[in-house]
Amino acid sequence: MDFFRKLFGGGQQVTQGEAGDKNGLYFYVRPTGCDEVIKVRIDKNNDPSLADDGTYFVNKTVRGSSYKCTRSAELHLHFDSQRRLQNTDVTGGTLVTADDYEHWLSTQAGP
Repeated sequence: MDFFRKLFGGGQQVTQGEAGDKNGLYFYVRPTGCDEVIKVRIDKNNDPSLADDGTYFVNKTVRGSSYKCTRSAELHLHFDSQRRLQNTDVTGGTLVTADDYEHWLSTQAGP
């Protein structure tokens, strides 16, 4: 887990799988111009595609679920040949933390 802290500067922008989900990596993306934070699950065994150089990559389009956020973002992930995460990039949005996601969820609860 120290690898991810070093990679992302101490923030928890990617989390390992939840209980019973050992293959999941979770990312939290906020599309530009939106308040919504979208939780994205990547299955590290099934989602990565093999690149010509023997490494792996994932490109995901992320879009909000409400009418308030109609913009989309692109999540780009690069893995080494052992499927270990090496680089993360977001186009049209920002990568945020799990805490940001939880805070956003708490603002969505009804009275």
